Amino acid sequence: MGLIKRFHLLHTNDLHSRLDGAAQIHHLVTSLREKWAAQGEEGLLIDVGDHMDRMRMETEGTDGWVNRAILEKTGYDLFTFGNNELLTFSKDHLDALFRDASFSVISSNVFEYGSDRQPGWLSPYKIKEVAGVKFGFLAATIPYPLVYEQMGWTVKDPLTVLKEAVHSLRGQVDLLILLSHLGLPNDRLLAGQLEGIDMILGAHTHHLLPEPEREKGTWIAAAGKFAEYLGHVSLEIDLEQKRLIRVEGRCYELKGQEASAEILRLIDRYREEAERNLSEPITYLPEPLITDWYGEAPFANLLADSLRDWVQADIALVNSGQLLKSVRSGLITRKDLHRVCPHPINPALIRIKGKAIKETLEESLLPEFQEQPIRGFGFRGKVLGSMAVSGMKVEYDSRAKPHEKILRIMVGPRELNEEEEYELATIDMFTFGAGYLGLKEGEIIRFYLPEFLRDLLAVQLKKTDALQRCREPRWIDETRKHSCLFGTTQV
Repeated sequence: MGLIKRFHLLHTNDLHSRLDGAAQIHHLVTSLREKWAAQGEEGLLIDVGDHMDRMRMETEGTDGWVNRAILEKTGYDLFTFGNNELLTFSKDHLDALFRDASFSVISSNVFEYGSDRQPGWLSPYKIKEVAGVKFGFLAATIPYPLVYEQMGWTVKDPLTVLKEAVHSLRGQVDLLILLSHLGLPNDRLLAGQLEGIDMILGAHTHHLLPEPEREKGTWIAAAGKFAEYLGHVSLEIDLEQKRLIRVEGRCYELKGQEASAEILRLIDRYREEAERNLSEPITYLPEPLITDWYGEAPFANLLADSLRDWVQADIALVNSGQLLKSVRSGLITRKDLHRVCPHPINPALIRIKGKAIKETLEESLLPEFQEQPIRGFGFRGKVLGSMAVSGMKVEYDSRAKPHEKILRIMVGPRELNEEEEYELATIDMFTFGAGYLGLKEGEIIRFYLPEFLRDLLAVQLKKTDALQRCREPRWIDETRKHSCLFGTTQV
């Protein structure tokens, strides 16, 4: 055996703009680098996507520039896309963000729409030589074709692309590492089917692997989510044979770690910029708009109306949990709308049978659905909430058995026909199978990007009749002979 040298890979994934955690990462990374330098060792720092999330005010108000500044200040070497970057930032925004970044942006399966071209700042792979060892890096992002295409991207099948890339790159490098924003099940599948990859650094499913696991000849590592951990893999390499002989890995818990004052100052500076950018006035509210997760309320009705109007459908459904708080009377700004509706969720138009609509509305009357916590799919709230409707009136008996409460649903002047198909305005979250599952069965006609729900609210609030319309009851409890409009205020 020849001379053995140790190298280090530090990796993060799925931070989703938990910027305070990024300050802890900076401090820990700096300490580790100082320790390695004293030992004559070297390492690379890598992010595996979903670093940016518009739920964070500083990210929303700077179009992600705060995230780029943190990546550069922390000294990241490599970055790849998560679905969050590709779905919530326009192509122009990403061009501006990454055009002259100090770190390398790579993706092996993301291309400009309808072509095999990539922007000049994006590379299909990267070779980095460290102390005479050639590290090759590939990257792949989970495909969502219908929505990526509307954002100007073609995201190709990862397995097909990676097979070709491994074949092409393997002979040029000593170690081959994949940055995978594909999720743990896909990482294990790739490791089992694709020879030639030494290590996969994973993301997307927010999985934490305290120690790397091995699938056939490939090691798999991942560092959880939300800047809760920093991943660290140590690689021992025989420099003469250029062969990997030992792998050790761990994830450092960041809770209680010291935060970098430098990064905290940077966040403060970008927060001030974001607040200025989001101070744009939308409208003046003469009275509050109340929301309620467990019953009908005007603000959720306004959101349903905004979907129906934007998509130009006859009816609309949206869960009240999308609205985190009520809004008070007075001047309403973009910051106010971001505070109450921070989700990166888009409108959708689907074709669906009346039976599925009725089943969904029945479910929305049950506490076990209203109180269901949702994780992922763009949702940044607490619970699913009840269902707000537009273009419909629902007559029901609150004392009846579950799934037998609804007496009649009127769509305009006609009663809903369970066998008839309707074009329904709703949200992409439901088409992905989150929350009210029956809506996943609808045929997708179109996703509307890059508009988020708060963008629709901003348009709706400027309409002269919108505030009056949203206060008209849509749910009628026939047993009690009154509308359930105006419930508990969420503040």
